[in-house]
Amino acid sequence: MAIIVLVLVMSIVFFAMRLLPGDPIRMLVAQSQEVNFTEEQVELLKKQHGLDRSLIIQYFDWLSDVVRGDLGRSVFTNAPVVDQIKQRLPVTVHLGVLAFIISIILGVPAGIVSAVRRGTWLDTVVTTLANLGITVPTFWLGVIMMLVFALYLDWLPVMGYTSPFKDFWESTQKVIMPVICMAIFPIAGNARQTRSAMLEVMHQDYIRTAWSKGLRERVIVTKHAMKNGLIPVVTLLGAGISQILGGQVLIETVFAIPGMGRLAVTSVTSQDYPYVQAIILILATVTLLSNLAVDLFYGWLDPRIRYD
Repeated sequence: MAIIVLVLVMSIVFFAMRLLPGDPIRMLVAQSQEVNFTEEQVELLKKQHGLDRSLIIQYFDWLSDVVRGDLGRSVFTNAPVVDQIKQRLPVTVHLGVLAFIISIILGVPAGIVSAVRRGTWLDTVVTTLANLGITVPTFWLGVIMMLVFALYLDWLPVMGYTSPFKDFWESTQKVIMPVICMAIFPIAGNARQTRSAMLEVMHQDYIRTAWSKGLRERVIVTKHAMKNGLIPVVTLLGAGISQILGGQVLIETVFAIPGMGRLAVTSVTSQDYPYVQAIILILATVTLLSNLAVDLFYGWLDPRIRYD
């Protein structure tokens, strides 16, 4: 089923991009102020990029290239798409993985504490902060953080990205604000989902039986409640894995980070077909694999779930 979904996604993106108004070759010609292209040269450019053939032929040619690992060449730079992906993918993964880990470390324990201490001031604080985190726009938060921490206080760089292998301290300074902006929504979502799931589990009969046996609270929560309570949370975390690559468009644009999200924006606006198709293909593959991992993880969390 995952393979069928992947082919459908690739097909929709391929044909949807070509149904958009505009022509990438015409855009390339319009931006080339130093060279005056003749109609013959324009047709030659179309032929070089395979845009002179029918959509069906273009589609199957692209599929055959993808199977061989060839994602095509950029219409504007004529550079291999794979080279640009190799440069930008590590940047996006770096930021996304940091935000994903932080969202688990802070969000899940906060939800558990809020459920176990329901009705206390801890529950009120966690619930209030989670509601704020769900509603705050990430791009607005990024601009405010740049204004306060970069311009007014001069604690952090305004924007940009540096590899941790090149300068670890400078890289850490530059990723603090983007990672916080990316992690706010997942932290809040994980906290809310964990709290709701744990509250439902904590009222089950087997949990009351564990309390009546005199077991410690730590044992009841960690060994009896968490496994069943975290099943809905795992579903949410699976969606978060796909957001590592696909959820950074706004953040990378605001902080001028040369990652996959920013490349997707520039590729769509310029109608650079090969880049858009390659990015969507990667995002779709990651999403399908994360969903598959979540389905398999269910069986470990709850032995009653079987895949026979």
